[in-house]
Amino acid sequence: MTDLFDQHGSDAPSSDRAPRPLADRLRPKKLADVIGQGHVLGPDAPLGAMLASGHLSSIIFWGPPGVGKTTIARLLADETDLAFVQISAIFTGVADLKKVFEAAKLRRANGRGTLLFVDEIHRFNKAQQDGFLPHMEDGTILLVGATTENPSFELNAALMSRAQVLVLERLSPVDLELLLQRAERELGAPLPLDGPAREALIEMADGDGRALLNLVEQVAGWGADGKIDTRALSTRLSRRAAQYDKSGDAHYNLISALHKSVRGSDPDASLYWLARMLKGGEDPRFLARRITRMAIEDIGLADPQAQRVCLDAWETYERLGSPEGELALAQAVIYLALAPKSNAAYAGYKNAMAGAAKTGSEPPPKHILNAPTGLMKEQGYGEGYAYDHDAEDGFSGQEYFPDGMKRGVYYQPVERGFERELKKRLDWFVKLRSKRRDG
Repeated sequence: MTDLFDQHGSDAPSSDRAPRPLADRLRPKKLADVIGQGHVLGPDAPLGAMLASGHLSSIIFWGPPGVGKTTIARLLADETDLAFVQISAIFTGVADLKKVFEAAKLRRANGRGTLLFVDEIHRFNKAQQDGFLPHMEDGTILLVGATTENPSFELNAALMSRAQVLVLERLSPVDLELLLQRAERELGAPLPLDGPAREALIEMADGDGRALLNLVEQVAGWGADGKIDTRALSTRLSRRAAQYDKSGDAHYNLISALHKSVRGSDPDASLYWLARMLKGGEDPRFLARRITRMAIEDIGLADPQAQRVCLDAWETYERLGSPEGELALAQAVIYLALAPKSNAAYAGYKNAMAGAAKTGSEPPPKHILNAPTGLMKEQGYGEGYAYDHDAEDGFSGQEYFPDGMKRGVYYQPVERGFERELKKRLDWFVKLRSKRRDG
């Protein structure tokens, strides 16, 4: 187990002479010093309101790394005079949790509460998460969990019902500039960067305050005499990898952004999200599959060629591999974004599935059943069937739905792309069917 301690009674006193990272030296001393997260910490925001009322409930902080989850939890303990205990779900086992709960019970018996901060709480399994419940309910601990993953998917419903989820946002460039200025005051000198290089440094942090302070320490340690430009900065510093977890929230958020950009006929945004996923290490085969699905769901018969374009791009990638084959996926994405859109076939299929579920086991009408035996002919199988090729216009107008079932209308083409032509054909058949029926 790591980082398990009581902030208000630590065993080992720290030495003023020991070197401390810049991020630790700049750790806010009160909630008002926290940069960003005004939507959570403001006077009328959830935490501000809780503190004003004097009643703090259990909380789950959901947000990306480096936005202040641990810092805010520490300061909440200070504001409410609770003992601060921090554990990480990665390194904490069942035996460790028991010790934490026993210590909290003893502390409570002595008149003091415990704020238990659980980092990466989503990494605890269901049984471990359930273990928190009785101690939350009897007031032994006030739980503050932190997670970078969507709590709706990763945390138990029972735990979620006893805690308020507060979303912390990645720091904006303005927030990061304020943090950079605070760091320069702590260092006693401005960073030797020209304007564009300063902006590039903030961009490299990618919304992560802790990452920014680590970059600041590196730049300050160079001891440069003159101003450093963007090229020199990029040469000396490696850009922080964008946050992307192929099995986590970022994966689903970015594929959703790509899909909706294609559906919204925006080729530039579509290419951007495709590039973000490829840069993050996404499997191009997954993207090829999802791109093909977009052609089926959102373009359909408005452009029947779209599906073929996607399949060809998929095959091209399989033959060329990365990175050359990824260009074929990019071309398919552009084609889909600019293609006419229709979900009429998709909607028609879903409507037909709903209709099939509702009508159960209704048999087909006998006139469209084959009669390979004499008994089946005696039962009327195939009797009265009209062969469409012998009918005028190659269309008999017979009914093919079960007897007694109201005729379903499932496919309704749109007036876009090739479906405009399909709509003309459909309308023509509807008119002929009505004419044959009335005649």
